[in-house]
Amino acid sequence: MTHIAWFVCWTSALLLVHVFVGYPLIVWLQARLRPRPVARQAILPRVSIVVAVHDGERYLRAKLVNLRQLDYPSELVEIVLVCDGCRDGTVGMARRSTDPRLTVIEHPERRGKAECLNDAVAASTGDVLLFTDIRQRLSPVALRELVANLGDPTVGAVGGELHMENVRTGFAQGVDFYWRYEKTIRHAESLSGSTIGVSGALYAMRRSLFRPLPPGTVLDDVLVPMRVAAQGKRVVFEPRAMAWDQPSQVPEDERRRKIRTLAGNFQLMQLAPWLLAPWSNPLWFRFVSHKVLRLLAPWLIVALTISSGLLVTRHPMYALAFGGLVGGLLLVGVARLRPPLGRLLPLRIAVAFFYLNLFAAQALLAFARNRRLHLW
Repeated sequence: MTHIAWFVCWTSALLLVHVFVGYPLIVWLQARLRPRPVARQAILPRVSIVVAVHDGERYLRAKLVNLRQLDYPSELVEIVLVCDGCRDGTVGMARRSTDPRLTVIEHPERRGKAECLNDAVAASTGDVLLFTDIRQRLSPVALRELVANLGDPTVGAVGGELHMENVRTGFAQGVDFYWRYEKTIRHAESLSGSTIGVSGALYAMRRSLFRPLPPGTVLDDVLVPMRVAAQGKRVVFEPRAMAWDQPSQVPEDERRRKIRTLAGNFQLMQLAPWLLAPWSNPLWFRFVSHKVLRLLAPWLIVALTISSGLLVTRHPMYALAFGGLVGGLLLVGVARLRPPLGRLLPLRIAVAFFYLNLFAAQALLAFARNRRLHLW
């Protein structure tokens, strides 16, 4: 029994260290020691802006104004808006727009984002596709900065940087801290080769590399870039192309969105099993380290807690590990009982880490039970 606990403890600990520290350090060192700069060029291809929306009336007017403010020649831009079973005033508002570049496609029944994106791309004509969501505000230079990266013939897709604004609560600050950590990893991945995902709020790609998404796909912002990489092109990160979004202020607001996204990772491996094969996926190590092991993290934490607890009398190291894990859980409890204390850096990091891993555990159950994840 002791040998099993020892094996579980060390295996769990090493994998957790690799996921949260080792892998980020590896890609950071690769970016520093063997950087792969992008040969940006000031090109101006024709661009199709693709937006899929379900009941987005409250965001649509601001979004269309925002797209008109992009610093890019108007005559080289078209906008394709696909309304997915909208029951509010989205369709009527869109059809009243006077922007001649706007094409509105309406589907009376909800089918999910993936099929909307497929229809929008089929109806578009641009050499470059810009994907953006209805909710986020884009910087005026976002499109121009993204397209400049496609001036490098080795680059097939490029993602922008998502910023959080109106960060009020300790939980929101913790989520913002985690998102900054995530962007640091993506930046290092990009500088050393390719990222394994982009932000669905803002990314662009060569039209020639797009392949229709399987119906029901949740994470187009992972499957699309992974397909681009499989075709031999790089996927890079452009921090000068910015989008702004509002974070969830409390865990209850974040739960549904995060569980759906994390469950989408399980679905992704079901839809595209080649991602798990090192001979088929050129970014296999990065995908497993950044995505697959992240999904296993909550179960590894449970395994580490139990095994270190069984070994607590064997060595001070196990007692320290067990005490640290229990102490982290107590910090979460303190932050929940005393919200003002939740703004302290250690507590807000502990709370964000706890809930993001809790949501990851719940995501597996959600994927097993819910086959309608694609309906937003």
